[in-house]
Amino acid sequence: MPNTLFGFLPGQENPQAITVEDGIITAIEPVSEQGASTHIATASSHSDHDDYLTWVPGFVDLHNHGGNKGAFPTGTVEDCERAANFHLAHGTTTLLASLVSGTRDELCSQSELLAGLAERGLIHGIHMEGPFISACRCGAQDPSRITEGDPEFFADVIEAARGHLRSITFAPETDNATELMKLCAKHNIIASLGHTDADFATTLAMVEYGRQLGATVTATHLFNAMPQIHHRDPGAAAALITAGRAQLAHVELVADGVHLDDGTVDMVAGLGAFAVTDAVEAAGMPDGMYRLGQLDVIVIDGVARITDEAGKPAAIAGGTSTLAQQFSRFASRHSLEEAVEFTSTVAADVAGLGLRRGRIDVGFDADLVGLDRTPTPVRVLRHGEEVATR
Repeated sequence: MPNTLFGFLPGQENPQAITVEDGIITAIEPVSEQGASTHIATASSHSDHDDYLTWVPGFVDLHNHGGNKGAFPTGTVEDCERAANFHLAHGTTTLLASLVSGTRDELCSQSELLAGLAERGLIHGIHMEGPFISACRCGAQDPSRITEGDPEFFADVIEAARGHLRSITFAPETDNATELMKLCAKHNIIASLGHTDADFATTLAMVEYGRQLGATVTATHLFNAMPQIHHRDPGAAAALITAGRAQLAHVELVADGVHLDDGTVDMVAGLGAFAVTDAVEAAGMPDGMYRLGQLDVIVIDGVARITDEAGKPAAIAGGTSTLAQQFSRFASRHSLEEAVEFTSTVAADVAGLGLRRGRIDVGFDADLVGLDRTPTPVRVLRHGEEVATR
């Protein structure tokens, strides 16, 4: 049976009726005054909110290590289910489960586990962050598990993931980087450049090479785990911004106010940028001790950091936000339409889902988030099915 949702769409002043059937949006029509009155008079259990909701596309997170004490890099099936359902309940309807640097056996084993979640539709796929990255820009990656680019290693993980490996982060200066890029193009895997100490020319050349092969190229959490921009040594960050301006690449931004200042986010927000959480198992949890891969993580005032040998907080270790929180933060400085682009539309395009997700339009998946005036998600639908919110 068709289901009709009433509310506002970003950029529209008048309420709309969104008809959903078999998980697909089949119609979007203005709500007549009589129709709106009928809707109010026959309010359902949800409708205390309905007359005030703004509907946006489900959020799309292409870099996420977990949440609610569930960790994708090391967790059991139950742990990973808990993490995925936590983010879904906060409006993230499309998610890549991110690994961290590990041994061949570790990454193949966990990819097999996560492939099962993808085959059940709980996640969209897998993101392999490392191990082919720069040891001097490891951030919260375990240095003992970082290695030079190894195409056979990469191919083994691709096989273990059973077609569900959607993205890999590697440094453009790693050994065999061109061979890694060829595998990305062959298997339709996003080539995300990051955790790098490469210079401007090396980084831009790798972007251009990837595009020549037909690969989708992105930057892994731009500015983080790469050198600061210097006016005589612009480095990888400037190269990736240049590539974004030329529409050769897109760039991830962890726009949580911790990884990046809001002003830094706004500086590059229009250059093919999209939000990611880089969330870890501490997302949605209180301050305390957690893990990221093989490393200890301490969360103080909501900020996750790895610990040094003395147990003191050190480098930032992923995020604790949801994309819903990043949407709200971004929307406080920009329009709702721009916030939708930033947290849904661009990432859906990057993931090759731009004809199905990331927009509210007829024929698109009914992945929808209903926001109250704050704006906070109070209703979430995935493929037209209601999801319990938190």
